[in-house]
Amino acid sequence: MSVFYPLIQALVLFAVAPLLSGITRVARARLHNRRGPGVLQEYRDIIKLLGRQSIAPADSGWVFRLTPFVMVGVMLTIATALPVVTVGSPLPQLGDLITLIYLFAIARFFFSIAGLDTGSPFTAIGASREAMLGVLVEPILLLGLWVAAQVAGSTHISNIADTIYHWPVARSIPLILALCACAFATFIEMGKLPFDLAEAEQELQEGPLTEYSGSGFAVLKWGISLKQLVVLQMFVGVFLPWGQMETFSAGGLLLALVIAVVKLIVGVLVIALFENSMARLRFLRHFTRDLGRFWVCVFSLRLLAGGVI
Repeated sequence: MSVFYPLIQALVLFAVAPLLSGITRVARARLHNRRGPGVLQEYRDIIKLLGRQSIAPADSGWVFRLTPFVMVGVMLTIATALPVVTVGSPLPQLGDLITLIYLFAIARFFFSIAGLDTGSPFTAIGASREAMLGVLVEPILLLGLWVAAQVAGSTHISNIADTIYHWPVARSIPLILALCACAFATFIEMGKLPFDLAEAEQELQEGPLTEYSGSGFAVLKWGISLKQLVVLQMFVGVFLPWGQMETFSAGGLLLALVIAVVKLIVGVLVIALFENSMARLRFLRHFTRDLGRFWVCVFSLRLLAGGVI
Protein backbone atom coordinates (compact mmCIF):
# COMPACT_ATOMS: atom_id res chain seq x y z
CA MET A 1 0.00 0.00 0.00
CA SER A 2 1.27 3.46 -0.94
CA VAL A 3 2.80 5.56 1.80
CA PHE A 4 0.50 8.42 0.76
CA TYR A 5 -2.61 6.62 2.04
CA PRO A 6 -1.57 6.53 5.73
CA LEU A 7 -0.44 10.16 5.47
CA ILE A 8 -3.77 11.22 3.98
CA GLN A 9 -5.61 9.25 6.66
CA ALA A 10 -3.63 10.96 9.43
CA LEU A 11 -4.24 14.42 7.97
CA VAL A 12 -7.97 13.75 7.61
CA LEU A 13 -8.20 12.62 11.23
CA PHE A 14 -6.20 15.70 12.24
CA ALA A 15 -8.59 17.95 10.32
CA VAL A 16 -11.79 16.45 11.77
CA ALA A 17 -10.55 16.07 15.37
CA PRO A 18 -11.99 19.43 16.55
CA LEU A 19 -15.28 18.48 14.88
CA LEU A 20 -15.49 15.42 17.14
CA SER A 21 -15.01 17.64 20.18
CA GLY A 22 -17.69 19.97 18.83
CA ILE A 23 -20.18 17.12 18.41
CA THR A 24 -19.42 16.03 21.97
CA ARG A 25 -20.11 19.53 23.31
CA VAL A 26 -23.38 19.78 21.38
CA ALA A 27 -24.50 16.36 22.62
CA ARG A 28 -23.75 17.33 26.24
CA ALA A 29 -25.63 20.60 25.84
CA ARG A 30 -28.69 18.86 24.40
CA LEU A 31 -28.71 16.35 27.25
CA HIS A 32 -28.60 19.32 29.66
CA ASN A 33 -31.51 20.97 27.81
CA ARG A 34 -29.20 23.76 26.69
CA ARG A 35 -28.62 25.13 23.22
CA GLY A 36 -24.87 25.04 23.62
CA PRO A 37 -22.18 26.01 21.10
CA GLY A 38 -22.18 24.95 17.46
CA VAL A 39 -20.29 21.91 16.25
CA LEU A 40 -17.69 24.23 14.69
CA GLN A 41 -16.97 26.13 17.91
CA GLU A 42 -13.71 24.24 18.49
CA TYR A 43 -12.42 25.47 15.12
CA ARG A 44 -13.36 29.04 15.99
CA ASP A 45 -11.56 28.80 19.33
CA ILE A 46 -8.42 27.35 17.75
CA ILE A 47 -8.34 29.94 14.94
CA LYS A 48 -8.77 32.74 17.49
CA LEU A 49 -5.94 31.37 19.65
CA LEU A 50 -3.62 30.92 16.66
CA GLY A 51 -3.85 34.65 16.02
CA ARG A 52 -2.72 35.56 19.52
CA GLN A 53 0.72 35.80 21.02
CA SER A 54 2.04 32.82 22.94
CA ILE A 55 3.50 33.79 26.32
CA ALA A 56 5.56 31.32 28.34
CA PRO A 57 6.41 31.52 32.07
CA ALA A 58 9.84 32.89 32.89
CA ASP A 59 10.91 29.63 34.53
CA SER A 60 9.77 27.38 31.67
CA GLY A 61 12.22 25.54 29.42
CA TRP A 62 12.28 23.85 26.04
CA VAL A 63 10.00 21.00 27.18
CA PHE A 64 7.15 23.44 27.81
CA ARG A 65 7.51 24.94 24.33
CA LEU A 66 8.00 21.63 22.55
CA THR A 67 5.14 19.67 24.15
CA PRO A 68 2.28 20.95 21.89
CA PHE A 69 4.17 19.84 18.80
CA VAL A 70 5.16 16.52 20.37
CA MET A 71 1.52 15.85 21.22
CA VAL A 72 0.37 16.55 17.68
CA GLY A 73 3.30 14.70 16.10
CA VAL A 74 2.86 11.57 18.20
CA MET A 75 -0.89 11.43 17.59
CA LEU A 76 -0.39 11.93 13.85
CA THR A 77 2.11 9.07 13.90
CA ILE A 78 -0.39 6.79 15.64
CA ALA A 79 -3.12 7.91 13.22
CA THR A 80 -1.11 6.64 10.24
CA ALA A 81 -1.22 3.08 11.62
CA LEU A 82 -4.87 2.80 12.69
CA PRO A 83 -7.37 0.70 10.73
CA VAL A 84 -10.12 3.12 9.70
CA VAL A 85 -11.56 1.97 6.36
CA THR A 86 -9.51 -1.22 6.07
CA VAL A 87 -9.19 -4.19 8.40
CA GLY A 88 -5.42 -4.08 8.07
CA SER A 89 -3.17 -1.26 9.23
CA PRO A 90 -2.30 1.26 6.48
CA LEU A 91 1.25 1.43 7.86
CA PRO A 92 2.14 -2.07 9.10
CA GLN A 93 5.56 -0.96 10.35
CA LEU A 94 3.85 0.96 13.18
CA GLY A 95 0.96 -1.44 13.72
CA ASP A 96 2.36 -3.40 16.66
CA LEU A 97 0.30 -2.70 19.78
CA ILE A 98 3.42 -2.44 21.96
CA THR A 99 4.68 0.35 19.70
CA LEU A 100 1.35 2.16 19.86
CA ILE A 101 1.14 1.95 23.66
CA TYR A 102 4.66 3.35 23.95
CA LEU A 103 3.74 6.22 21.64
CA PHE A 104 0.76 7.05 23.86
CA ALA A 105 3.10 6.92 26.86
CA ILE A 106 5.50 9.38 25.18
CA ALA A 107 2.68 11.88 24.65
CA ARG A 108 1.52 11.57 28.26
CA PHE A 109 5.10 11.85 29.54
CA PHE A 110 5.74 15.12 27.72
CA PHE A 111 2.34 16.48 28.76
CA SER A 112 3.12 15.75 32.41
CA ILE A 113 6.68 17.06 32.27
CA ALA A 114 5.46 20.27 30.60
CA GLY A 115 3.37 20.96 33.70
CA LEU A 116 6.42 20.51 35.92
CA ASP A 117 8.57 22.64 33.62
CA THR A 118 6.58 25.81 34.31
CA GLY A 119 7.64 26.18 37.93
CA SER A 120 4.01 26.65 38.99
CA PRO A 121 2.81 24.52 41.93
CA PHE A 122 -0.72 24.33 40.51
CA THR A 123 0.42 22.95 37.16
CA ALA A 124 2.77 20.59 39.00
CA ILE A 125 -0.18 19.10 40.90
CA GLY A 126 -2.09 18.70 37.64
CA ALA A 127 0.95 17.08 36.05
CA SER A 128 1.32 14.58 38.89
CA ARG A 129 -2.35 13.72 38.54
CA GLU A 130 -1.88 13.13 34.81
CA ALA A 131 1.11 10.89 35.46
CA MET A 132 -0.82 8.87 38.05
CA LEU A 133 -3.68 8.49 35.59
CA GLY A 134 -1.29 7.04 33.03
CA VAL A 135 0.18 4.58 35.52
CA LEU A 136 -3.29 3.28 36.37
CA VAL A 137 -4.97 3.29 32.96
CA GLU A 138 -2.44 2.42 30.28
CA PRO A 139 -1.68 -1.06 31.72
CA ILE A 140 -5.41 -1.83 31.55
CA LEU A 141 -5.46 -0.87 27.88
CA LEU A 142 -2.35 -2.94 27.22
CA LEU A 143 -3.68 -5.95 29.13
CA GLY A 144 -6.99 -5.89 27.25
CA LEU A 145 -5.20 -5.68 23.92
CA TRP A 146 -2.84 -8.43 25.04
CA VAL A 147 -5.74 -10.83 25.59
CA ALA A 148 -6.96 -10.11 22.05
CA ALA A 149 -3.40 -10.54 20.80
CA GLN A 150 -3.19 -13.98 22.37
CA VAL A 151 -6.40 -15.00 20.62
CA ALA A 152 -5.04 -13.66 17.32
CA GLY A 153 -1.59 -15.16 17.88
CA SER A 154 0.04 -11.81 17.09
CA THR A 155 0.54 -8.39 18.65
CA HIS A 156 -0.09 -6.62 15.35
CA ILE A 157 -3.37 -4.72 15.25
CA SER A 158 -4.02 -5.90 11.68
CA ASN A 159 -4.04 -9.53 12.80
CA ILE A 160 -6.09 -8.71 15.90
CA ALA A 161 -8.69 -6.82 13.85
CA ASP A 162 -8.80 -9.61 11.24
CA THR A 163 -9.36 -12.22 13.96
CA ILE A 164 -12.20 -10.21 15.51
CA TYR A 165 -13.61 -9.51 12.02
CA HIS A 166 -14.09 -13.26 11.50
CA TRP A 167 -14.98 -13.73 15.21
CA PRO A 168 -13.83 -17.17 16.37
CA VAL A 169 -16.91 -18.38 18.26
CA ALA A 170 -14.89 -20.82 20.36
CA ARG A 171 -12.88 -17.89 21.75
CA SER A 172 -15.70 -15.41 22.29
CA ILE A 173 -15.26 -15.15 26.07
CA PRO A 174 -11.68 -13.76 26.07
CA LEU A 175 -12.50 -11.38 23.21
CA ILE A 176 -15.56 -10.01 25.01
CA LEU A 177 -13.50 -9.56 28.18
CA ALA A 178 -10.77 -7.79 26.22
CA LEU A 179 -13.36 -5.54 24.56
CA CYS A 180 -14.83 -4.54 27.94
CA ALA A 181 -11.41 -3.77 29.44
CA CYS A 182 -10.34 -1.68 26.45
CA ALA A 183 -13.68 0.14 26.37
CA PHE A 184 -13.17 1.12 30.03
CA ALA A 185 -9.61 2.31 29.35
CA THR A 186 -10.71 4.19 26.21
CA PHE A 187 -13.40 6.00 28.20
CA ILE A 188 -10.80 7.20 30.71
CA GLU A 189 -8.18 8.06 28.08
CA MET A 190 -10.70 10.35 26.38
CA GLY A 191 -10.99 12.32 29.63
CA LYS A 192 -14.68 11.79 30.32
CA LEU A 193 -16.79 11.72 33.45
CA PRO A 194 -16.68 10.42 36.11
CA PHE A 195 -12.89 10.28 35.79
CA ASP A 196 -12.03 13.62 34.22
CA LEU A 197 -13.62 16.35 32.08
CA ALA A 198 -12.64 19.75 33.42
CA GLU A 199 -15.20 22.46 32.70
CA ALA A 200 -12.46 25.10 32.58
CA GLU A 201 -8.70 25.26 32.23
CA GLN A 202 -8.47 26.56 35.80
CA GLU A 203 -9.52 23.18 37.20
CA LEU A 204 -7.02 20.62 38.38
CA GLN A 205 -7.71 18.18 35.55
CA GLU A 206 -6.42 20.77 33.09
CA GLY A 207 -3.55 21.81 35.35
CA PRO A 208 -0.77 21.27 32.77
CA LEU A 209 -2.64 23.57 30.35
CA THR A 210 -2.87 26.52 32.75
CA GLU A 211 0.29 28.32 31.63
CA TYR A 212 -0.29 27.86 27.89
CA SER A 213 -1.66 30.71 25.81
CA GLY A 214 -1.98 31.86 22.24
CA SER A 215 -0.74 29.67 19.41
CA GLY A 216 0.90 27.14 21.73
CA PHE A 217 -2.39 26.62 23.53
CA ALA A 218 -4.19 26.25 20.19
CA VAL A 219 -1.78 23.56 18.99
CA LEU A 220 -2.05 21.68 22.29
CA LYS A 221 -5.88 21.85 22.26
CA TRP A 222 -5.84 20.47 18.73
CA GLY A 223 -3.46 17.72 19.82
CA ILE A 224 -5.72 16.75 22.74
CA SER A 225 -8.75 16.63 20.41
CA LEU A 226 -6.73 14.46 18.04
CA LYS A 227 -5.78 12.16 20.90
CA GLN A 228 -9.42 11.64 21.82
CA LEU A 229 -10.26 10.79 18.22
CA VAL A 230 -7.25 8.48 17.85
CA VAL A 231 -8.05 6.58 21.07
CA LEU A 232 -11.68 6.13 20.03
CA GLN A 233 -10.72 5.07 16.50
CA MET A 234 -8.20 2.55 17.78
CA PHE A 235 -10.92 0.90 19.86
CA VAL A 236 -13.50 1.03 17.05
CA GLY A 237 -11.07 -0.05 14.33
CA VAL A 238 -9.66 -3.01 16.26
CA PHE A 239 -12.64 -4.28 18.27
CA LEU A 240 -15.48 -3.26 15.91
CA PRO A 241 -13.93 -3.80 12.47
CA TRP A 242 -17.14 -4.80 10.70
CA GLY A 243 -17.78 -2.59 7.69
CA GLN A 244 -14.07 -2.08 7.00
CA MET A 245 -12.56 -3.36 3.75
CA GLU A 246 -10.56 -6.56 3.48
CA THR A 247 -9.72 -5.89 -0.18
CA PHE A 248 -9.65 -2.46 -1.82
CA SER A 249 -12.41 -1.34 -4.19
CA ALA A 250 -13.96 2.03 -5.02
CA GLY A 251 -17.44 1.02 -3.88
CA GLY A 252 -16.07 -0.65 -0.78
CA LEU A 253 -14.06 2.48 0.07
CA LEU A 254 -17.13 4.71 -0.09
CA LEU A 255 -19.17 2.31 2.04
CA ALA A 256 -16.31 1.91 4.54
CA LEU A 257 -15.97 5.69 4.88
CA VAL A 258 -19.67 6.08 5.63
CA ILE A 259 -19.61 3.24 8.17
CA ALA A 260 -16.45 4.65 9.82
CA VAL A 261 -18.10 8.05 10.27
CA VAL A 262 -21.27 6.46 11.64
CA LYS A 263 -19.31 4.34 14.13
CA LEU A 264 -17.39 7.36 15.41
CA ILE A 265 -20.51 9.50 15.78
CA VAL A 266 -22.37 6.70 17.54
CA GLY A 267 -19.36 6.20 19.82
CA VAL A 268 -19.30 9.90 20.70
CA LEU A 269 -23.04 9.95 21.43
CA VAL A 270 -22.85 6.83 23.61
CA ILE A 271 -19.94 8.33 25.56
CA ALA A 272 -21.85 11.60 25.95
CA LEU A 273 -24.85 9.66 27.29
CA PHE A 274 -22.70 7.82 29.83
CA GLU A 275 -20.79 10.87 31.02
CA ASN A 276 -23.94 12.93 31.49
CA SER A 277 -25.50 10.25 33.66
CA MET A 278 -22.61 10.33 36.15
CA ALA A 279 -21.13 12.77 38.63
CA ARG A 280 -17.43 13.51 38.78
CA LEU A 281 -15.63 11.50 41.44
CA ARG A 282 -12.90 12.62 43.81
CA PHE A 283 -9.65 11.27 42.43
CA LEU A 284 -8.03 9.90 45.58
CA ARG A 285 -11.15 8.75 47.39
CA HIS A 286 -13.09 7.08 44.58
CA PHE A 287 -11.01 6.86 41.44
CA THR A 288 -7.98 4.99 42.75
CA ARG A 289 -10.15 2.69 44.87
CA ASP A 290 -12.55 1.78 42.04
CA LEU A 291 -9.79 1.54 39.48
CA GLY A 292 -7.83 -0.72 41.81
CA ARG A 293 -10.84 -3.00 42.08
CA PHE A 294 -11.17 -2.98 38.31
CA TRP A 295 -7.47 -3.85 38.01
CA VAL A 296 -8.02 -6.94 40.18
CA CYS A 297 -11.05 -7.83 38.09
CA VAL A 298 -9.19 -7.38 34.80
CA PHE A 299 -6.25 -9.46 36.00
CA SER A 300 -8.61 -12.22 37.11
CA LEU A 301 -10.38 -12.09 33.76
CA ARG A 302 -7.00 -12.20 32.05
CA LEU A 303 -6.21 -15.46 33.86
CA LEU A 304 -9.63 -16.80 32.92
CA ALA A 305 -9.11 -15.78 29.32
CA GLY A 306 -5.74 -17.51 29.31
CA GLY A 307 -7.42 -20.68 30.48
CA VAL A 308 -10.09 -20.43 27.79
CA ILE A 309 -7.54 -19.80 25.07
